[in-house]
Amino acid sequence: MQVRVKWLEQVAFVGETGSGHAIVMDGPPDTGGRNLGARPMEMLLLGLGGCTSFDVVAMLKKGRQEVLDCEVTVDGTRAETVPKVFTDIHVHFRVYGHGLSEKQVGRAVELSAEKYCSASLMLGAAARVTHDFEIIEGPAPR
Repeated sequence: MQVRVKWLEQVAFVGETGSGHAIVMDGPPDTGGRNLGARPMEMLLLGLGGCTSFDVVAMLKKGRQEVLDCEVTVDGTRAETVPKVFTDIHVHFRVYGHGLSEKQVGRAVELSAEKYCSASLMLGAAARVTHDFEIIEGPAPR
């Protein structure tokens, strides 16, 4: 797996993935940016959210659960001083569906966190990563 990051201007960069996708990263105005894109550290949290969501939805579908939607909120707390690494990360799942089993959702979240999600395991080596979930009957609001 390989990505490429190219400097655009000031503190803005474009990241290009090996799979052919691009995303702009930029900083806030107080660091010389124009707020044109996500912050690189936000990208780490997005990657974690995407990785673990992929696992949980796949496991629930395999378990014949009627999943209609899955939304994950990832909150990261960073150190006060440089390097401002994440010290604590909390992942909260909202799983929408019909007749979802609390046991199966909990097990899917646990397996993702402890065995399958590479991003969660990697970030967990440097920060305290916690997970929880809620089940919501019916479709997600749009």
